[in-house]
Amino acid sequence: MIVALMDAGPMIALFDQSDRHHGRFRDLVTQPQLPWRLHTTWPCVTEATHLLGDRQRMALLRWIGAGAVQVYPFDTEDLLDMVEWMQAYTDDRSDMDMADASLYWAAHETGVRRILTTDVRDFSRYCLPSGQRFELL
Repeated sequence: MIVALMDAGPMIALFDQSDRHHGRFRDLVTQPQLPWRLHTTWPCVTEATHLLGDRQRMALLRWIGAGAVQVYPFDTEDLLDMVEWMQAYTDDRSDMDMADASLYWAAHETGVRRILTTDVRDFSRYCLPSGQRFELL
């Protein structure tokens, strides 16, 4: 079983056939010999649904609702840590957005460092408080 976090980009790619990453993530997630346990956060789901068309958005939500992805909830006080990380990873090159901060939080809380993402630049530079880096898939 492969346990991994899932960013908004791969969710979009899975449900938007015109996305340049569609084939890669479809092939990765649907390989029967590689069973996945995928986790995400509500900010990632919100970001993905905002960027998908109506039919694709509903298909994504049905997929998540059917149990394909577990959505980690967080408490309001967890936002204080997320704000600190967002400030630490905001510079002239890019900003850590809320979706990224929520995945960073999930990795910190669970120890899951594998992540399906199209945001290679940012997740390559994030270093968890433990000193470990994300394993990009």
